[in-house]
Amino acid sequence: MVIQRWQSVWLLFAAILVAIFCFVPVAVVSNPATELAAANLTMANFPVLAIVNGLVAVLLFIAIFLYKNTRLQKRVTLLSMLLICVVAVVTLTMALNGHDEAARVEIGGSVLLLIGALVFSAMAYRGIRRDEKLLRAADRLR
Repeated sequence: MVIQRWQSVWLLFAAILVAIFCFVPVAVVSNPATELAAANLTMANFPVLAIVNGLVAVLLFIAIFLYKNTRLQKRVTLLSMLLICVVAVVTLTMALNGHDEAARVEIGGSVLLLIGALVFSAMAYRGIRRDEKLLRAADRLR
């Protein structure tokens, strides 16, 4: 019986993607009526979301080292997945609203980073569950 720890790799990838999301522009706002230069919306424009996003990255990183307590590791991973969804929805909502009606908002590809982090977190969760099942089966054999 060999327990694969791929979930640690998936959690690390998810944490890196969430951390990168903090520094990549979320959207570009331009106003053709005033002909001002386009403005990049980053997480610096949304300080509360930046803090939550940093918390998600830290939680995902901490979850890597919780391999001895798989129940807690699963809970932390699920909480991180929930927070990733909340950050994505709130960021898109705030980026699309709150501008002049004439302003044109172009959503960047940074949202794909959150989707990727969500996929990697789900893969890690699945790996944690698989290891739990494997350990339960080994305990029954003893």
